[in-house]
Amino acid sequence: MTDGYETGRHAAVAPAEVARVRTADDAADVIGRMLADLRAHPEAWENHTLESFLEAAQESVRSLPGYYRNRGETYPSRPGWRQFTEVLVMASGLE
Repeated sequence: MTDGYETGRHAAVAPAEVARVRTADDAADVIGRMLADLRAHPEAWENHTLESFLEAAQESVRSLPGYYRNRGETYPSRPGWRQFTEVLVMASGLE
């Protein structure tokens, strides 16, 4: 990134991969892909430090119901592993 106004990106995890998450093992696989991407391209992520990632994760948790609403989907009353991984991927690139 050369432009001072450019921002980073989300972790390189396809939305379809996150949509398939149903179990703890599925979530762990997504986290593993995120970790590999972070190790390979740390400065490419918008939130590549723990502090910025956790701040973004906090906001991502709060905004997840609206994210579902904007997609025309019902937010589950009992969020599961899919929502957990959605938060992680969102937090990696939230500005």
